[in-house]
Amino acid sequence: MAQYDVYANPSSSAATGIPYVVVIQSDLLDALTTRLTMPLAVPDASIKVPTALCPVITVKGKRLHALAHFAAPLPAKILRRPVDNVAAQANALVSAIDAVLSGI
Repeated sequence: MAQYDVYANPSSSAATGIPYVVVIQSDLLDALTTRLTMPLAVPDASIKVPTALCPVITVKGKRLHALAHFAAPLPAKILRRPVDNVAAQANALVSAIDAVLSGI
């Protein structure tokens, strides 16, 4: 399981609005049984989101908002098969986490 791998949301009840989660945890922590993930949500045109906190990430050609303020650990065993890897967009994800931690 690599950092920035994207998985289908294991929560079927939330998968419509949040189809994917991305692993943001470092590969150096693979021995842990959990992975820190960030939800990737379908944009809602009626809601204005701060782009520093919720950057647009492209997964399989779909533009999604990464919700850094909802980052949470998930058991590694429920993350099945990655559907994509967004390492090329890592700067946006790291900056979003920085916004959560530092406010800027």
